[in-house]
Amino acid sequence: MKLANLRLAICSNISLLQLFVKAVPAPLGALFVGVLSAPTATAADLSAQINRLRPGIVAVGVYEPTRNPSFNFRGTGFAVGDGRYIVTNAHVTPPYVDPQRKQVLIIMVGRGADAKPREVEKVAQDQEHDLALLRLKNGDPLPSLRLADRAAIEGQEVALMGFPLGTVLGLFPVTHRGMVSVITPIIIPGANANELDAKAIKNLRKPFEVYQLDATAYPGNSGSPVFDATTGDVLGIVNMVFVKGSKEKAITDPSGISYAIPAQYIKRLLERGSSQ
Repeated sequence: MKLANLRLAICSNISLLQLFVKAVPAPLGALFVGVLSAPTATAADLSAQINRLRPGIVAVGVYEPTRNPSFNFRGTGFAVGDGRYIVTNAHVTPPYVDPQRKQVLIIMVGRGADAKPREVEKVAQDQEHDLALLRLKNGDPLPSLRLADRAAIEGQEVALMGFPLGTVLGLFPVTHRGMVSVITPIIIPGANANELDAKAIKNLRKPFEVYQLDATAYPGNSGSPVFDATTGDVLGIVNMVFVKGSKEKAITDPSGISYAIPAQYIKRLLERGSSQ
């Protein structure tokens, strides 16, 4: 299979979710303690972490040799575990890869014109938490990102890195800075009505906590790591943004409110997927 002449252009079909969440704020005292206990990241700290983490950030998409452009960008992902696994959002991965059209699920590794395609396969998925685990089919492992041992706290300074506008400006990972504004219950709806089985309906009654971020994310940031700005430890993964009006507004008039799934769910999926 020839992937060397892969041409890059944005062709994203990421569906943004319009989500109105009634946040349940922490007691004032708990919030005050959280803000005081969060370390303050310097510009040097963040710069060092960006350089260290960047090689493990990848673009996720589908390659089809007869299509122009041949690469359909779908979102961001990042290396975890032994470097042979990539985590992204479940909604970033295609529901079906058509072998008749020679479609292949791939990641793009590297920056700009030096980016190279690597073929991957999906080995595990957690639809409830909008997570998917991919595995490299061959070649050397990637530099992996370290998953945090502790949950984030409100007021903690964070950053997220990915491809906010897909491949429009080339494959150059972009970093946005922000903070965890609140930890709030949320429900991830299914992509379509066919996913509303008995288990899914049961889960709708049991919201889980996610991080609401005071940070700007765009469509291509789906699957981006959210990391501690000082240590670089991954605290979560971006999975949606709050959209004001139509989904086009996410680019032209971003709300600055984003949501991230905590890293604990990534760890569970990695344990399950790596044992297969």
